[in-house]
Amino acid sequence: MPKELFISVSIYSAFCGACDKLVFKMRNHLIIFFSILSLSLSSVNSLGAAPVKNSGYFVLRVYHFSAAAQQASIDSFLRLQLLPYLHRSKLNHIGVFNAIANDTSADKKIYVFIPFNNLQQWETVHSGAIENGMTGDGGYANAAYNNPAYSRFETVLLKAFPLMPPIVPSKLSSPKSDRVYELRSYEGPSEKFFRNKVKMFNEGGEIPLFNRLGFNGVFYGEVMFGSKMPNLMYMTSFENMKSREEHWEAFRNDPEWKTLSGKQEYQHNVSHIDITFLRPTEYSEL
Repeated sequence: MPKELFISVSIYSAFCGACDKLVFKMRNHLIIFFSILSLSLSSVNSLGAAPVKNSGYFVLRVYHFSAAAQQASIDSFLRLQLLPYLHRSKLNHIGVFNAIANDTSADKKIYVFIPFNNLQQWETVHSGAIENGMTGDGGYANAAYNNPAYSRFETVLLKAFPLMPPIVPSKLSSPKSDRVYELRSYEGPSEKFFRNKVKMFNEGGEIPLFNRLGFNGVFYGEVMFGSKMPNLMYMTSFENMKSREEHWEAFRNDPEWKTLSGKQEYQHNVSHIDITFLRPTEYSEL
C-alpha cells in the first residue's frame, strides 16, 4: 500500500473511532435524560390524576318510640346535650330527622346522622361520652323502667364510598317543614353482587349522575355493621315531594342511566330496597 494511502486510511479510521465514541456517549446521555424525564412525568401524572378517595365514616342512630313524651325527651337530649358535645369534639354537619311516616305509624323513628373523619375519632368521641356521663337529662337518662325514653335504638356504622363528595350543609332553600330527605337501603343477594353495586356507584358513574341531576346527596356509604348485610345506604334531599318526583323521573329517563343500568356486568346486584322519607328538625345541620 502506498504510504500516502496508508496515512489517509489511518486518519479516517481514527476519525470514525472518535465519532463512534462521541455517538455512544451522546446516546447514553440521551437515554439517561429521557429516563429521568419519563419518571418525572409519570410521577406528576400519578399525583395529579389519582382520584381523591374519601375515607370518612358515619354513624346512623335510629330511635324507635311510640309516645309524644318520648319524642320530646329524645329531642331535648339531642338538641341540648348530644349536639353541643359533638361540637366540642370538633364534629359538624350533624343531621337529625323525623320519619315522615311518624304521623300514622305506631313505630315512630328519629334518625341521627353523625360523620367522623376516621374510626379513631369515633372511638374517642364515643368513649368520652360514656366517661363524662353524657347520657341525657333527667327525662332521658333517668326514665323509669316502665316508662322509658325510647322503645329501642339501633346503630348503623357506614364507610363513605371512595367517590362520595364532601359533606356540606344543605343547599335547599325551602322551609325545613317542606323538605324531603330520602334514605335508601340497597341489600345485595351476596357479597359478590354487593361489591358490584358499590362499583356501579363509584367507577360506574352513578354518583356523578346523581350530582349532575341535582339530587343534593347527603351521603353514600357501605354498611360496615348493621342488621341487614350486605348493604349500602345513601341519602338524597329535595325541596319538597313534588321536586323529589321530578328528579327521579329525570333520572329514570336519563340516557346515561339507561346505558349504565343496561350493562350486563351490573345486572341483579340488588335484591331488596328500603325507602324512608325523612324531614329535618329545625336544629338539623343538613
